[in-house]
Amino acid sequence: MNRMFALMESLGDPQKKYPVIHVAGTKGKGSTSALCAAGLQAAGYTVGLYTSPHLLDYVERIQINGEPITHDQLIELVEEIKPHVAKIEKLTTFEITTALAFMAFGKYGVNAAVFEVGLGGRLDATNIVTPKVSVITSLSYDHMAVLGKYSGVDSRGEGGHYQGWRACGLVPAKG
Repeated sequence: MNRMFALMESLGDPQKKYPVIHVAGTKGKGSTSALCAAGLQAAGYTVGLYTSPHLLDYVERIQINGEPITHDQLIELVEEIKPHVAKIEKLTTFEITTALAFMAFGKYGVNAAVFEVGLGGRLDATNIVTPKVSVITSLSYDHMAVLGKYSGVDSRGEGGHYQGWRACGLVPAKG
């Protein structure tokens, strides 16, 4: 997380410019994120949505009001972030892409954003936010090899997503 904190500080902390709903879980987080974004948009917000992976085109990961940013916008954002990335060693592609989403949402005037976590856990790059709402969908041990033995809801795994004293929603599992 130190790399991500350094990058975001270098960029002027764009993740602090709008409220965020942060969605974690093993299954259903993409659908839950899309539903949250659609609800906010229906309520009149200009909404950023960050998901991964993309289905057909990389720009699908960063959407504003249900539309992916354009390739030209992505190129512009990449050019802006390059000097900041050059200052920090060993940034991952996911960390850079997450930062690009924060930048896009700040630059293009969203007033609310929904972020789907990557693999999850306390070291996930999306955890740079202080969410207004945290949502945790169903959990299982799909990412145990990456997150470790305790990938359930506790401070070592996906539960690192919940940062305490904010609204938190849990999506019940079927079965």
